[in-house]
Amino acid sequence: MEKKVLKRLAETLRGELLTDSLSKAIYATDASVYRKLPLAVAYPKDENDIVILVDFARKHQTSLIPRTAGTSLAGQCVGDGIVVDVSKYFTKILALDEKSGKVRVQPGVIRDELNDYLKPFGLFFGPNTSTSNRCMIGGMVGNNSSGTTSIKYGVTRDKVIQLRTILSDGSTAVFESISEKTFKKKAEEHDLEGTIYRTIETILSPTAVRKEIKHRFPDPRIHRRNTGYAIDELIKMRPFETDGASFNMCKLLAGSEGTLAFTTEIVLQLDRLPPSQSVMVAAHFDSIENCMKAVEPVMQHDLYTCEMMDKVILDCTKNNLNQLKNRFFIQGDPAAILMLEVCADTSVEALQKAAQLIATLELTGLSYAFPILKGDEIAMALELRKAGLGLLGNIVGDRKAVACIEDTAVALPDLAEYIAEFTKLMSTYDQKAVYYAHAGAGEIHLRPILNLKKAEDVGLFRRITSDVAQLVKKYNGSLSGEHGDGIVRAAFIPMMIGEKNYQLLKQIKEAFDPNNIFNPGKIVDAGPMDANFRYETDREEPVIDTLLDFSDSEGILKAAEKCNGSGDCRKLPTAGGAMCPSYHATRNEKDSTRARANALREFLTISEKRNIFDHKELKEVFDLCLSCKACASECPSNVDVATLKAEFLYQFRKAHGSSFSDKIFANNAKFNHLAKRTNSLVNPIINNKITNGILKSLLNIHPLRDIPITSSKTLNKKAVTSINKGFKIKKIVKKIYFFNDEFTKYLDTEIGLDAIELLVRLGYEVQLVKHWESGRSQISKGFLKQAKRVANKNVSRFKSLISEDTPLVGLEPSAILTFRDEYLRLADDKATAEKIAKHTYMIDEFIANEIKLGNIALSQFTTNEKQIKLHAHCHQKALANQVDTFNMLNFPKNYSVTIIPSGCCGMAGSFGYEKEHYEVSMKVGEQVLFPAVRKAPEDVTIAANGTSCRHQIKDGTGRFALHPVTILKEALLIE
Repeated sequence: MEKKVLKRLAETLRGELLTDSLSKAIYATDASVYRKLPLAVAYPKDENDIVILVDFARKHQTSLIPRTAGTSLAGQCVGDGIVVDVSKYFTKILALDEKSGKVRVQPGVIRDELNDYLKPFGLFFGPNTSTSNRCMIGGMVGNNSSGTTSIKYGVTRDKVIQLRTILSDGSTAVFESISEKTFKKKAEEHDLEGTIYRTIETILSPTAVRKEIKHRFPDPRIHRRNTGYAIDELIKMRPFETDGASFNMCKLLAGSEGTLAFTTEIVLQLDRLPPSQSVMVAAHFDSIENCMKAVEPVMQHDLYTCEMMDKVILDCTKNNLNQLKNRFFIQGDPAAILMLEVCADTSVEALQKAAQLIATLELTGLSYAFPILKGDEIAMALELRKAGLGLLGNIVGDRKAVACIEDTAVALPDLAEYIAEFTKLMSTYDQKAVYYAHAGAGEIHLRPILNLKKAEDVGLFRRITSDVAQLVKKYNGSLSGEHGDGIVRAAFIPMMIGEKNYQLLKQIKEAFDPNNIFNPGKIVDAGPMDANFRYETDREEPVIDTLLDFSDSEGILKAAEKCNGSGDCRKLPTAGGAMCPSYHATRNEKDSTRARANALREFLTISEKRNIFDHKELKEVFDLCLSCKACASECPSNVDVATLKAEFLYQFRKAHGSSFSDKIFANNAKFNHLAKRTNSLVNPIINNKITNGILKSLLNIHPLRDIPITSSKTLNKKAVTSINKGFKIKKIVKKIYFFNDEFTKYLDTEIGLDAIELLVRLGYEVQLVKHWESGRSQISKGFLKQAKRVANKNVSRFKSLISEDTPLVGLEPSAILTFRDEYLRLADDKATAEKIAKHTYMIDEFIANEIKLGNIALSQFTTNEKQIKLHAHCHQKALANQVDTFNMLNFPKNYSVTIIPSGCCGMAGSFGYEKEHYEVSMKVGEQVLFPAVRKAPEDVTIAANGTSCRHQIKDGTGRFALHPVTILKEALLIE
């Protein structure tokens, strides 16, 4: 299609139409294995924009692919037409009728945000997917989502009572429960809506047709069934069933994957919040077989959750920093765990129900352990299971757990036998599949492990899916339980429901969408399920030389390919964590961790340039990455975009060089050293309004930022010796080496002196040796050769000094943690770098550990009261633990500390200083941090251990934050 045609379309929309290669690349995939480059990406602002898009698609014979969070596993969100993303503007909760328990929302409302809004009213929306903190109601309707709670609260289809839609001719239709008389009247109308009702009436009225549907469709005892269009639900209603419920087309549209109409508003029937007291029994099994056999007997109890995860999932969590804490309840090495939740109004009653459940498990003799979880422990266990999908992407190399047969569901009485046959079938393919998810609903997510870059495994992909489809049919199950048909399963629908019924589906699609503009090929007229993969089959893998060592992922390309599209990076600040701050600020897919990984994968794969990193699209997608490191721990696949960005910047600069300001920021230690030696001359220049403005202009610093001035004090070996001698310590607890990083040495010297005094007064011998800067600024700006030299020098310097008995302790999180992170990729002497990393600590965690060991006494601190609000540095959250700072500050008897549930502060080193990033920087701060600081009374102390964080808090709120070390030093009793 000509560019000028799309340009004219863009000019008619109130929203945006993106046709650039970057936007198309990042929307070419979802969370499935498929890739199709779209014609364009649209962000409609209102219904009229959607009408315009529908009209355009019809006239120009293209298609519209509806999309919300893009977490589809079956390829529903990929296509070669226009991707219509409603996640940016269609995000309003429009009305709540508390009395009837109904809520009206736009399709881009996030499921968990809706429930946060509903909680004060005692209501909630029951279906609960593993992606609930970013998946949206429109996508849940399209997929007929269900999740962990379906055994108690049903599926999305059960909750949708009204849909406002745009039909394929651009007209508006509201579908809801209607009487038989209204149905007949609608069928007599001569518009498109009338044609739809007339077609439904015509094709479903014959008794023989309804009999064929009942005979061929999945067992109705399976409440998770999404195979084709839900005509088996339509025939239960009047006028097709005399005693049926009133007809509601929403039953058909739920699960139709956006192929019939474009939804703009949704009315949901809500449930009352469940009883307040919950207990979970985590039943352990030594085999999948025993686990499956236990499902039917435990389901005789009043369970709210019956979820399963197998050893493969559990083993993945061993290497995920964010999930290690959630493994607290695991006993031994189980082959599978069933998480069984009971609820009641009182804890006594809940425990009684748990005891009855355990009695049933003991009677079966199938489970070897059943620990009881309460309170926050339940959320931790469920989070472990929830992370399962993304964690599967952690498998190093090209073999991955592939979503093709993960959606099968059978009736509970058939589950154990079905899984036994499935396991036997997999063994014929030499496959040990992954088993997890919704055992209580008869749906186990089953994934073979395949390398879809190889033609042999692509063949297996089809054969395994075909064989499993036949097996599911044998048990009258549903091949598509909750994730939909999409590209991967649509071709099997005729086999699953019979050819006659399949023809009915085609007639329904024709009635709704005669020009085939809505998401074609996802249910009827499917294309091949073994084409249009993310990767070219049997391709010659590009050889990519990098300065950073990516051998732990088998190279930088595979490090990017670890992203499976699950979209955890799109969760908002209310969901907790720090990932992904730039997405929080812009709500643009382009600024998510997923987009950056997808873009890098795309352009490194297709590039024909000599320098394959030399793409302006990659520069654009990485531009707003704050290198906060949150993705390194919060992404279930541990896609470390900060490291990918550092390598990209290094490679990109080979072609384009570096700006003056980037050179200054990257080498700030050198310039701060010069400034400190002449601070009597430099500081007046900084403080003068005219020269300050000139300097900011030269350095590309935003006018509203303050340039940090160098400290007048000195922290060197002489100063440390002086402090050691100044306090007569009776007994030395331990000798430590203090890392005098470039921020402490030149800018925050007073804090460094506080740290030395604190450590010495607590009984530690502090040693300061001549070493080099950390290299943090050089890393963040992509000056990796310089950073590598620094890393090698520091590793060599500390090689014979650092051990378990003589650890390395540092003040600035981003600087000291380079020893634990980037040095492992930069240093030539890997063995020594790893040894030093094991014994390197932030001062916060060092002191917290010493408190645990009993080496620091409560009697050494004041009993005065102090209220503290703590904001922890991003790198600490990602690579260490902010709880250490909390525990350290909370140690004095009457100190009360609250952790601000903030993500990144938004400054991120030089990022927030730069003119082009200032606005985003402040938006990030406004998410959680600034409001929390502003609400804090003046007598509450604000603590922040990052130098950037303290500057950001001052610029954003006017409050001065103290380093936790300074606060603790002031708490010491005067001897």
